[in-house]
Amino acid sequence: MTAPPVLFDRTALTRHRARALNGTAALFLHDAVAVEVQERLIEVNRTFTTPAVVTGFPTFWAEQVPNAAIVPDDDRLGLAPAAHDLVIHALGLHWANDPVGQLVQSRLALAPDGLFLGAMFGGQTLHELRSVLAQAETQVTGGLSPRVAPMGEIRDLGALLQRAGFAMPVADSVPLAVTYQSAWHLIRDLRAMGETNAMAGRLKHPTRRAVLTQAADLYAQHFTGPDGRIRASFDIVMLTGWAPDASQPKPLRPGSAAQRLADALGAAEQRLSPRDS
Repeated sequence: MTAPPVLFDRTALTRHRARALNGTAALFLHDAVAVEVQERLIEVNRTFTTPAVVTGFPTFWAEQVPNAAIVPDDDRLGLAPAAHDLVIHALGLHWANDPVGQLVQSRLALAPDGLFLGAMFGGQTLHELRSVLAQAETQVTGGLSPRVAPMGEIRDLGALLQRAGFAMPVADSVPLAVTYQSAWHLIRDLRAMGETNAMAGRLKHPTRRAVLTQAADLYAQHFTGPDGRIRASFDIVMLTGWAPDASQPKPLRPGSAAQRLADALGAAEQRLSPRDS
């Protein structure tokens, strides 16, 4: 098997996260994910005794899940096989060079019928910033460089759970809209989140000031709300799956239904003529 392509510079990502944590970290998106995780665990109505959290922000998540094993979201996860009844992958999968590999490792770390909850940024995240940066760079330099990490659409992300071998996979989106005084304030917040460009193919020198100034002007022109503030979209995709177990419900074999759909709906059944079929 060939190794997956290296999309991200993990050294740069670690440096960006450390810079965020050494300053005033903006972790409000992690707060939102923690609330989502808590609500989903309440719905499951099960007590988890051996949880683990995969994260690049260990202090924050250690406070959210006090009895959890906290492991970094490296390419190789430090999780023992079948050792956990709950694995939470907290806002790191969008930085994974091999997201399916991360999911497989998480599944293997679960005991049978263990629960996986993942949170990552989906395809609509920062679509406003991506569009104005692309337009500004084209106008100023005549070309484009890799700036924003590729982010999967919800249908594709749900398929990743299936590929990783999870039972009863579900993917759903939690859209969040945030407003800022200007694009400069948004960029400053992204630095405080540790979410600035860590793509392996990124420019290795600072972006020209003219590009950023043009992008900020375009942002203000196209994405300013009635309150005079710009909007930024964050699309958080929540992934849910279970480690397979014999006790879990199984889908019925096609053709094994004991009742007609028309009877269940209380509707009259009409046969199709050959012309209609």
